[in-house]
Amino acid sequence: MSKGKIIPNSPQLTNVSSLKTLVENRTIYNLQNCELNIFETYQQSDLVSLKFNDLVVTSMLKGKKIMHLMEEDGFDYTPGQTVIVPSNVEMKIDFPEASLNNPTQCLALAIDNKKILQTIDFLNEKYPKEGVNNYWQLDERNFFFQNNPDLAQTINRLITVCQSTSLTKDIMADLALQELIVQITQCQNLKGIEENKLSESNPYFALVVELIQVNLTSKINLKVVAETVGLSMTSLYRLFKKEIGISPVEYIILERIKLAKQLLQDQSMYVKNVSYEAGFEDANYFIRAFKLHEGITPKQYQQLNNQA
Repeated sequence: MSKGKIIPNSPQLTNVSSLKTLVENRTIYNLQNCELNIFETYQQSDLVSLKFNDLVVTSMLKGKKIMHLMEEDGFDYTPGQTVIVPSNVEMKIDFPEASLNNPTQCLALAIDNKKILQTIDFLNEKYPKEGVNNYWQLDERNFFFQNNPDLAQTINRLITVCQSTSLTKDIMADLALQELIVQITQCQNLKGIEENKLSESNPYFALVVELIQVNLTSKINLKVVAETVGLSMTSLYRLFKKEIGISPVEYIILERIKLAKQLLQDQSMYVKNVSYEAGFEDANYFIRAFKLHEGITPKQYQQLNNQA
């Protein structure tokens, strides 16, 4: 599985003979502070309506949906992606490819609002972020993003806990919910950077990101970057982990791969030249990193783009 498609483990599909409906067949697991729903659809359908009383974290496991949410244009929703839906917001869902042989499966984790507020308050009190007015928070408008390994691992743990018969499952679920909320805020922050919507409430982080972006295509000395903004290397790494859940080195690689994908739109460019122009010093390392994150080689990506 490529790093670009981090998909939580899919629970076993319901036996067809046991299905109550072919559209959004629902299996529910209730806990004290959350409710896990597993939805399966086995036939093509349009504009299926769904709404929850609590904030819901959804993650695609199989198949494809088209989501219509918060007056946004419909967008493809496929495995490896997560969508957050605020409480009492209606989703309308199309299932363009669903069939008995190709069902969709999606989990929807409804989280009690009190638990969310308790977790956010705990994080702001015990692990305050640097900067003015820079707080832990969930951004309900930033609702669609790609999974990362930590997020998928936590979702897997919640699936296991919710399906368990252990007497301690509510406690274990609460711990996992705290992790999930942290990881969602980090995913949202990373997406905010990618969309040039980085908050300036943390001046250290904003300045570091700016320095990296300006020097992306040349050699970046993180020690110099840290000293420029008045941080130690330890503080720099801690800052990145807290804000977006990855190290500055990982962030630089992701940004260089994003730049490389833009350069690969030019069919006349050699992969070796793309690697250097994207800031990679070694073409072989670039190819390995690109395949790890995208699941295909740069050359294959270039050829697929040419066919599109």
